[in-house]
Amino acid sequence: MNKQDSHNRLSKISFAGLLITLGIIYGDLGTSPLYVMRAIIAGRSDISPDFILGAISCIIWTLTLQTTVKYVFITLRADNKGEGGIFSLYALIRRRVPGVIIFAIIGGSALLADGVITPSITVVSAIEGLKIINSDIPIIPIVLAIIISLFFIQQYGTNSLGKSFGPIIFIWFMMLSVLGITQIVTYPAIFKAFNPYYAYNLLTAYPAGFLLLGAVFLCTTGAEALYSDLGHCGLKNIRITWIYVKTALILNYLGQGAWIINNTGNITPQSNPFYDIMPHWFIGTGIFIATLAAIIASQALITGAYTIISEAIQLNFWPKVRIKYPTNIKGQMYVPSINWILCAACIFVVIYFGDSGKMEAAYGLSITLAMLMTTVLMTFYLYVKKKPIYMIALFVLIYLTIETSFLVANLHKFPNGGWVTILLASILIFVMYIWYRGFKIKKSFIEFSPVSTLTPLLKDIHADTSITKYATNLVYLTRSGMSSEIETKIIYSIINKQPKRANIYWFIHLHTMDQPYLEEYRVQNLIPGIAFRIDFRLGFREQPRLNLFFKHVVEEMEANHEIDITSRYPSLRKHHIISDFRFVVIDRIQNYDFDFKPADQFIMDVYSFIKRFGISDVRAFGLDTSSIIVEKVPLHTEQEAKVTLKRIC
Repeated sequence: MNKQDSHNRLSKISFAGLLITLGIIYGDLGTSPLYVMRAIIAGRSDISPDFILGAISCIIWTLTLQTTVKYVFITLRADNKGEGGIFSLYALIRRRVPGVIIFAIIGGSALLADGVITPSITVVSAIEGLKIINSDIPIIPIVLAIIISLFFIQQYGTNSLGKSFGPIIFIWFMMLSVLGITQIVTYPAIFKAFNPYYAYNLLTAYPAGFLLLGAVFLCTTGAEALYSDLGHCGLKNIRITWIYVKTALILNYLGQGAWIINNTGNITPQSNPFYDIMPHWFIGTGIFIATLAAIIASQALITGAYTIISEAIQLNFWPKVRIKYPTNIKGQMYVPSINWILCAACIFVVIYFGDSGKMEAAYGLSITLAMLMTTVLMTFYLYVKKKPIYMIALFVLIYLTIETSFLVANLHKFPNGGWVTILLASILIFVMYIWYRGFKIKKSFIEFSPVSTLTPLLKDIHADTSITKYATNLVYLTRSGMSSEIETKIIYSIINKQPKRANIYWFIHLHTMDQPYLEEYRVQNLIPGIAFRIDFRLGFREQPRLNLFFKHVVEEMEANHEIDITSRYPSLRKHHIISDFRFVVIDRIQNYDFDFKPADQFIMDVYSFIKRFGISDVRAFGLDTSSIIVEKVPLHTEQEAKVTLKRIC
């Protein structure tokens, strides 16, 4: 089954599809009741019914305007061949609006930074329930053991574990609903919270009421996952399951609010309304289910980080790193470097903050930036799609206002720990920008020559038996997007570096397409029987396994009697031995006698430093390392340094 068929199967509405959707995308959003109300009432002494009604009202309308309207109704329509996410959205518009790259980089970096604190706060919030049973239970060691184990098992694949995600999350939301209802019946007036007046009253009448938006925002931090995982679940499955999820979330928030109003005098700094609304006999079971939900939420963020990095590599935002595929499941990958960086960062966050209350103070700031960037990109998308101007203006007015308000409210978290995710996001933004700019600078120095100038040379070299045969099949990777041109460096390699005689010359070009999943190729016969060009068209979520792809193309061409790949050496040919292939990869390096402008030189110096931590083009393109020659050539050859030497005798 190919990727598109798999996508179509998952997009169909079915009980299995709905269950898979629950397990994949609602972990982060669904675990927010663990800490949102606790964050709202933390440190407040003026907790009144109107205050709680206002807080719940803010939550209800945030879930409605931000998650339901913006993401479920509007943003999910901006699919890229069925795939979603901020980089998919960028790929849709990048050729029409080139300047939006910075918004994509900021948004992607903020999402990755959010992937550090989400596993930490969800697991800690869940395990802290054990303090209700025994206040002396060591929370941090248990949390660290869970987090380290979770990151450790990624290398083996999570297919078997993932099969249980849907049923567990279904039980989780059912538990949220039942617990909420048991408290709502004790204070039915809590339904007044649906009136937006109470939200307005909280933000305007209460001291520092506006800053509470920083805590309220936590209820929608997983909304980006709805968009990022669109390709795994499909639009209809997400929209249907969201009805169930939103109902369960609101019922639980209403229940927590009712409990707080009924127990205002019993609230302590250690109170967590999520666990306080549970019957005492159920707390052990509740903690167990909450922990499973927290692990699923963490898994979703980890998997999302892998996907973001994979896309960033194909879009030239990130250095090429090793990617493994532990299973045959669509989209399931393992990126070792990112896995262990995230693991180390999560361990730091858990140890540094110590408890979920302090993490709440840092949570939400980076994801606000991601949502803002999605709003900006969606605005350009609506413009590219020629939507009515009044519709675009209304979208911009509403969501820039809402998200800017959340950002301002969240900024007060910066000194209290918000700097952690902002610092991480800033580092990621720096790396992505440097890598993209360095790639563009190197690309600007590529020189091309018409293929027509190479044709007579190849014919003559091919026929010149005085030149020792270099390979039967000589394969070059070309950066020229047009079949009528070829890099001057390739001509230099074939003729000047060392004359390279071969029976067949191959020139391979990789096109990274805006579609997420695409595997196509085209073959052109440049010189009959002597030179061929292959253009691979791969989606930006596809891995360029060029060795495998090239082998497939050659076998198809032989089956069609276009070429003969049997060895040209008589002793081997009579035994039907396949001929040899040799790849030449040209690595362009900066000349010692050439300097860029100061700003570009800084970018190239950092680019070269970052490149050391990645993998080579050979490994990144999936080439057979046993038959590859890497030739280093100067990046710039137009200007030669002036020499003033004089001959004296």
